[in-house]
Amino acid sequence: MSIDLELKKAFSELQVKMLDTQQKAKLSDLQIDQLTRVQKLAKLTSAEISPLSSSTRLYEGVGRMFILQSKEDINNQLMDKQKSADEKIKELEQRKVYLERSVKEAEDNIREMLLSRRHTAQ
Repeated sequence: MSIDLELKKAFSELQVKMLDTQQKAKLSDLQIDQLTRVQKLAKLTSAEISPLSSSTRLYEGVGRMFILQSKEDINNQLMDKQKSADEKIKELEQRKVYLERSVKEAEDNIREMLLSRRHTAQ
């Protein structure tokens, strides 16, 4: 009887861990989507300002204000945004792979527990 209770407890803990890991993987997906949008916007903005002369000064929206900056400054900020988003996306994708592997391992463990329980019950 106590082995059966331990199995049930372990099974429940594995299920909770698996669900938590799946939610973290979904959150990573959402963050990757959001960062991809940031990248696209930065690329579009960069494409819009690239034909302008280098001496052009542009307004950048910061909160509720607009700040006059050089084209070069804004272009550098856009490049930094793209680079930062790239790094975060790579990091999130690695984390997602790890999480998916953890979910698969948890599923395998649950399957093994159920199979061993069936064999001991027979």
